[in-house]
Amino acid sequence: MKQDSNTKYMIFDIPALIADISSGMTFEPGDIIATGTPEGVGAGMSPQEWLWPGDVVEAGVDGVGVIRHPVVAV
Repeated sequence: MKQDSNTKYMIFDIPALIADISSGMTFEPGDIIATGTPEGVGAGMSPQEWLWPGDVVEAGVDGVGVIRHPVVAV
């Protein structure tokens, strides 16, 4: 486990992000707002931690589901 947090800890809540972004553009079906993560990044850990080939990234939303992506070498 690298991170375990909740969007309630983000600096700006989701309604504020939607309001701000929609003031300058029109959302279309399928649009995604990429916010980053609520807390913690590998560069800020001591020692620093990074993703490596073979790791699996999982992101989930309660009541919606989980998406899993393997990390592969490029």
